Amino acid sequence: MRDPPGVLVWLGGAVVLHDALIAPLVLLIGWVLVRGGVRGTVRGALLVAGALTAVALPVLLRPGKPANSSVLPLDYPSNWLLTMVAVAMVTALLPAARRTRRSRQRPPSQGPVHAPASGRLTGVLRTCGSGRVGLGGLMR
Repeated sequence: MRDPPGVLVWLGGAVVLHDALIAPLVLLIGWVLVRGGVRGTVRGALLVAGALTAVALPVLLRPGKPANSSVLPLDYPSNWLLTMVAVAMVTALLPAARRTRRSRQRPPSQGPVHAPASGRLTGVLRTCGSGRVGLGGLMR
């Protein structure tokens, strides 16, 4: 290590940057999203996009081409952008897939299944004529 004081300054700056800027900003964005009613899928996508960006940031901010072309042989900014588009597409398609799956699980004529008014299911299970156990008035 050629410059120990420089490394210590860099590490100290990273801690201050994280604690003074990055962590409060992430908490504020998360609080705003929860208050705004944003679903877990969008929050998860933002988390994935943030993590991918944090990993790719050194390569994205490096100007020009490296002196040794074998060090960074791929087009990282384009690949990062493609990854962000893939995350956005999965985020947009996931709620539609969930709605489709839910509509196929329950026939439209039955409607929603409700628990008894007491909120307990005791005494609801009973044996049908065929010997199988069923849910009394909850399922037809």
